[in-house]
Amino acid sequence: MSLIYKKFVEEELDSNGNLLSIKFNPPENFNFAYDVVDVLGDKIPDKKAMVWVSIDHKNKNFTFKDMKIYSSKTANYFKSLGIVKGDKVMLILKRNYQFWFAVNALHKIGAVVVPATHLLTKKDLVYRFNAAGIKAVICTNEETILSSVEEALPESPTVKILSVTEGVRENWSCFNDGVESADSTFPRPADCNTNNDIMIMYFTSGTTGYPKIVCHNFTYPLGHIVT
Repeated sequence: MSLIYKKFVEEELDSNGNLLSIKFNPPENFNFAYDVVDVLGDKIPDKKAMVWVSIDHKNKNFTFKDMKIYSSKTANYFKSLGIVKGDKVMLILKRNYQFWFAVNALHKIGAVVVPATHLLTKKDLVYRFNAAGIKAVICTNEETILSSVEEALPESPTVKILSVTEGVRENWSCFNDGVESADSTFPRPADCNTNNDIMIMYFTSGTTGYPKIVCHNFTYPLGHIVT
């Protein structure tokens, strides 16, 4: 991050190097996938970006170049399914590495990421699908999750696209196969996003009532610089 930090941030320090103030200067169309992930993929392509360990202790290592390539391949795969700018896409991917491909791919398209826990039941899903106008659902290959989504579909008219990480299932596209066969470049669309467009949408826990939607725009990742 230090390679691109100063491009978007101005700091005022005292004589001892302590931070006095910070000012953000993002472009009008800041996009984390293009302006951070892809830049790192070009500048430090071989540096390790992510280590993923499966439940059965199998490792997958991804460099920043890998993240750039796979986010572009995933964006092309999503585009082939019919996902476009502004679409709400729910990700039920637990801690699988495909989550990070999908998040950055949706940023590149200008679509809205809607992360969701694998613990949601049919009732929970119906509420979220309709409240947010979810168009696509990307799921990990676990029967409980897939069945809950399918049970919710008759009451969720906005959901049109289903994708599962692996395997063959009726009415579901295979994420892994689709990504692997997709083109590895995804040029930045001229109208991909503005800073005020919604990038990610969370649902609150809903402990005292129905969950509420919380939206963040495309400058949201910059806030994490100070954390």
